[in-house]
This record gives sequence, C-alpha cells and structure tokens, in this order.
Amino acid sequence: MFKVLIPAAGFLGLVALAAQPASSGYERQTDVQPMSWQVHHEGDLAKLTYGVPNSDQLAIMMTCLPGERSAVVYGDVQPDTPRLQRVSVNYSEPDPLSGGEAYETRIALDDAALTNLAERGTMRVEGAAGGFALPADEAEQAIVSQFVSYCSSARA
Repeated sequence: MFKVLIPAAGFLGLVALAAQPASSGYERQTDVQPMSWQVHHEGDLAKLTYGVPNSDQLAIMMTCLPGERSAVVYGDVQPDTPRLQRVSVNYSEPDPLSGGEAYETRIALDDAALTNLAERGTMRVEGAAGGFALPADEAEQAIVSQFVSYCSSARA
C-alpha cells in the first residue's frame, strides 16, 4: 500500500507546484505611487514638476523666474516640440535630477507643448523609451497655467 501512496503523494505535489503561476521576472509593484504635476517656489524661482509628490522621483522639471520668456527643462523626458532650444553645445553642469551630464534646454512659455498641457491636459514628451504623453487633470491644468502666468509676469 505504501508503494502506491508515496508515488501518488509525490505526483500530487508536482501537480500543485505546476499549478502555481509562473514568474515572468517582472513582478507587479503594489507600492507604486501616482505621479502628478506640482509647482514649488524657492524664493523667486518657480519649479513645475511631474513626479511622485514629496519625493525626488521626477520625470521632468521646468524652472523659471518672473519676467522670463522661457523655462529651463531638466529630467529624463523632454517636451516633444521643435521649438525646444538646446542652449549649451557641450555638457554644462550635472542634471539636478540624476546627477549625470545635462545639456541646458529651454522651452518658450508660449510653446504649444505647455499650452496643450494647460488647456487640454496633455503634454507629448520624448525619453529613452520613446514618445508618450503626460496627463494633467483639471486641477493640474490650473497649476500649469499659474506657473506660466507667474513666469510671464514682471513681478516677483
């Protein structure tokens, strides 16, 4: 009788093991926090960021001072616009987001990429993974409009 039960138990164990879902190597992350658009001020400098709130996890950051006609762009993604201006020809200073090499780029405050973000709630961007859109809800659209208005104004 044990000659039949031991192989049967072993077979049931193998069946149970085979029924377990296979791991693809890419486990679903349950602690991922959503990204959003935010504005921060450091003195006169305004920063528009898209990232995880209250963290250093940012996809893009744009900075400006009042009265400027453009914003400096940093990050892993850049606005997908033909008007994006590379200001420096060579590496200039470390990227504050990654600590790696960075080229200073600027976007005009009246560029269609910023206008679409403020009015339609989407900004097309380019990154290492290709092109995609960053969304903005109505409250975030208002934040983007405030950032553009602040930067366009002559007041501090």
